[in-house]
Amino acid sequence: MFPPRGSLVTGAALTAAVMALVSCGSGDGGGSEPTGDAASSPAISPSSPDADPPSPSPTRSYPLSSAPRTIPAVREHTAARGPGWKPSSSGGVVLADGSGALADEARLLAKELRLHYRGEETPRSGDVELSLDKGAKSGAESYTLTTRDGRVTISGPDEAGVFWGTRTLKQAVAADGTFPEGVVNDRPDRPQRGFNLDIARKPYSVDWIEDRLREMADLKMNQFGLHFSDDQAFRIESRTHPEVVSQDHLSQAQVKEILALAKSLHIEVVPEIDSPGHLGAVLRAHPDLQLHSVSGTASKGSLDISKPGAAKLIDELLDEFTGLFGGKFWHLGADEYQALTVPDPGASYPQLLAAARRKYGDGATIEDLATGWLNDRAAVVRPEGMTAKAWNDGLFSGGSVQADKRIEIEYWTGKEIGAREPEAYLAEGRPVVNLNDEFLYYVLGQPNTFVYPTGKRIYEQWTPLVLRGTRPVPAKYSDQILGGRFAVWGDFPNAQTQTEVAAGIRLPLAATAQKLWVPGKPALSWAEFTALAAEIDGWG
Repeated sequence: MFPPRGSLVTGAALTAAVMALVSCGSGDGGGSEPTGDAASSPAISPSSPDADPPSPSPTRSYPLSSAPRTIPAVREHTAARGPGWKPSSSGGVVLADGSGALADEARLLAKELRLHYRGEETPRSGDVELSLDKGAKSGAESYTLTTRDGRVTISGPDEAGVFWGTRTLKQAVAADGTFPEGVVNDRPDRPQRGFNLDIARKPYSVDWIEDRLREMADLKMNQFGLHFSDDQAFRIESRTHPEVVSQDHLSQAQVKEILALAKSLHIEVVPEIDSPGHLGAVLRAHPDLQLHSVSGTASKGSLDISKPGAAKLIDELLDEFTGLFGGKFWHLGADEYQALTVPDPGASYPQLLAAARRKYGDGATIEDLATGWLNDRAAVVRPEGMTAKAWNDGLFSGGSVQADKRIEIEYWTGKEIGAREPEAYLAEGRPVVNLNDEFLYYVLGQPNTFVYPTGKRIYEQWTPLVLRGTRPVPAKYSDQILGGRFAVWGDFPNAQTQTEVAAGIRLPLAATAQKLWVPGKPALSWAEFTALAAEIDGWG
């Protein structure tokens, strides 16, 4: 989203940038004038972008600084008087003592701002210092960014928070050429903030995916959902079951390249093999496991989970791909199992009903069998240290089998048969992630009443509490809503090119990032927000 800048703004633009009054991105940050040393700052004079930074000298001639302009906005900014900081030819990025774990973050920032990387050494005027503060009591993704005496210090309790601080610095310099004097204390509102990509229906190049990861990182998004198996294709090389892999696919080496970049950007990849539905590509190689009705009609993409070979096949794939991906999460899908979309599932699929009653007793239903399937697959990924996720319509009310409450519910729709209101899941104490298809679904070709979502609508109408339709759930459930992801689905893959998809999701992604990082109504109007996005994108 933000390629390297060709040249920095002139001294005149810099002077204009520091003349604004203090403001806060969330509206609740401190704007008080500091006292003592914080009120002293170096003198400023117009100079070339490559000039050495001015020597500090006490003065109160500067107006109070304004908050840095970034997407998402910073949560808190304490204003100060001074010229701020801008990159210079003599400046560098250094590490505080004991902060060697931040070397990769420091090297990246130095490259982006065209500074020298000097490792662990004492900072000097014009430098940016990155520092780990393991004793800090704030969250792992929080950071403090201090601009004073011609230097910038970014500190936090974990590498992720310090990295987000470097994104703030990069964006503000992109927009204004300088970073304002003062102190930023910043943290996300929600722990899961991301982008979901369907590569099963529409393949995307490695370069395209990596460009999106960099874009996400600059927006402080930390989760990338990868839906790589569906009825249309299975898009990643399998060494245990090569027969299921589609011709156009990613090699495992390419996946490892993507994972390495994601890790360096503090983005968690959430892979998904959907089951027991959406398995058409797998079933083409295993037609004996295809679900058929009592009349012999094949159920599209549906696995016959009454057959012992069904679990064996899926578990072998899960074992292979959890090993490939690693990480904290695995998405099990569980949505739109076609056996449960008919008026009388037991009459249409008696083999499933019989299997349910063998396993769970005489009163068991096919919903119980499907829930048991979900729980069993979660038990496969959990020993790998992964939290299981599932779509909301893969969980059912009543029944003798309940979905494991450790499974995170990804709420996407209330339109499917049997789908319940979000409150039904929240009232059970379940953790929920927001993928509301009313706002966050970018479905290629716009089928089934879908329309391409706009950033403006997300920015002005959506919040993490708006899980279904346009109505928010009660605020008492807020802590159970872990965040959200903007999703691209490839129902009609040729409806847009990769380039068109990237352009179409640019502002919706930015708006989603803003609403997941900063609670409440944004301080900027939509017009101001889009203008800022254009200024940040103008880096180059």
